[in-house]
Amino acid sequence: MRGVLQPIVTTGQCRPAGAALAKALMGDGLAHIFVLSDGLKVNGSELVQGLRDHLPASVAVTGGLAGDGSRFARTLVALDGQVREGVVGALGFYGSQFRVGYGSLGGWDPFGPERVVTRSVGNVLHELDGRSALGLYRRYLGEHAAGLPATGLLFPLSVRVPGQDVPLVRTLLAVDDKEQTVTFAGDVPEGARARLMHANFDRLIDGATGAARAALGEKSWPVTELGLLVSCVGRKLLLKQRIEEEVEGVREVLGPAAFTTGFYSYGEIGPFGAYERCELHNQTMTVTSLSEAP
Repeated sequence: MRGVLQPIVTTGQCRPAGAALAKALMGDGLAHIFVLSDGLKVNGSELVQGLRDHLPASVAVTGGLAGDGSRFARTLVALDGQVREGVVGALGFYGSQFRVGYGSLGGWDPFGPERVVTRSVGNVLHELDGRSALGLYRRYLGEHAAGLPATGLLFPLSVRVPGQDVPLVRTLLAVDDKEQTVTFAGDVPEGARARLMHANFDRLIDGATGAARAALGEKSWPVTELGLLVSCVGRKLLLKQRIEEEVEGVREVLGPAAFTTGFYSYGEIGPFGAYERCELHNQTMTVTSLSEAP
């Protein structure tokens, strides 16, 4: 295993940062990369694209963007004793005996009409159906609008990109009252179709266990030795005391021999499923199962 850190000063540096991480970790036997990123200074979609562009299809990437609860003030990444803001860390796992599985599922229900993204720049959404994105968000959130951006964690955006079967979910990170824009953890491309979403408590917990089952897949090795869990901050804020059900459900699926650890995030990184490319997700439970074959 080997770890590297890459600083990011502006969101425009995210794709080059992803490329630099991929190049630094490339080597004989590279089997998997796990990413730990600053959660507020990063466009997760660009970071993932930079990684994807410089990795072979056989090497998947999982991980997430650090979260700061509902404060949106500061996130940190630690690697080899260094604790820093505005950096992305990545761990490379190597060896022919290394085995990895992954799964990412949500559990949110869409509501309201589907609207076209008519103006956006990267992860900054300006207009839906030609109208102010922030104005529409405030209208649909009603009394919850006063708590933005924190309450935006409870109402993510489902984004259906043309040519892509599975919609992406995007978490709100910031609002700009002057520009009437909404900033998300990942890209919201023009021409995509978007709908607001709200929680379904039982489906959130079912989504977590479903992600764990997907991480196991049809693997041939006997046990999962380590489970890395990355769950969105918004899920924790909604589930509250029921958050333990999400974690316990995953642990039950992974089995008693698995050590589990993880964190609450502003964005999760992982493929939709086996043999699919990695993406930035929001409001999911993303599970990575790690083992070493005998």
